[in-house]
Amino acid sequence: MSDQTSIRTNLQTGIYKIIDPLVKVLIKLGLTPNAVTTIGFVLNLGVAVIFIVGAEEGNRGDLSYVGWAGGLILFAGLFDMLDGQVARLGNMKSTFGALYDSVLDRYSELVMFLGICYYLVAHHYFLSSIFAFVALIGSMMVSYVRARAEGLGVEIKGGLMQRPERVVTIGVFALLCGFISGYIGGDYKLFVPGIKYHVFETMSIFTIPIFVLAILTNVTAFRRLLDAKKALEQKNK
Repeated sequence: MSDQTSIRTNLQTGIYKIIDPLVKVLIKLGLTPNAVTTIGFVLNLGVAVIFIVGAEEGNRGDLSYVGWAGGLILFAGLFDMLDGQVARLGNMKSTFGALYDSVLDRYSELVMFLGICYYLVAHHYFLSSIFAFVALIGSMMVSYVRARAEGLGVEIKGGLMQRPERVVTIGVFALLCGFISGYIGGDYKLFVPGIKYHVFETMSIFTIPIFVLAILTNVTAFRRLLDAKKALEQKNK
């Protein structure tokens, strides 16, 4: 097991210890894993709605919508972990449940990026909207390469930007963007002497991580492709 995988596994184990009491409450309330998955998807629809409302009713300097969306992204992401634990602790695992979870995870990510792209285009962050779309492409390909490889009989899970990392990155920096804008203002710009254009603005707290995400998701997808190639070659020997 690689150091990266080991750290990720230990972190997941620690998180599960924290959320397991909540999982037991959900089970007692009679919620099924599919119901928890559906709640997570509905919350992500809410994320898209916040971004779209922010695009239509907010102004470029009002980043509160970004902050609220970030908070909801993190809350919705919690349900990504809860559904699997409800299935395990409640002894409710099913093949269809695994498929349903994967499908709604993809829909959740798509609608989240839809809202982000809509917001960025509406407020004239055109370059950032392109990066957001590229990040969406990478995110889908990370999942697709894994699914296609598993269909061919090999398991591929490596890479820096798996779904939990993507959710946390977008959620945390969106939340920070909205929070910090309340102190420095949504229109803050940093200029460097001798340079005509600003090198940083408040919105950069959100858009720079999207740029990083656009790169790392596609790097992760390509790495998984190479790993799948090696695994398939070993399998076919």
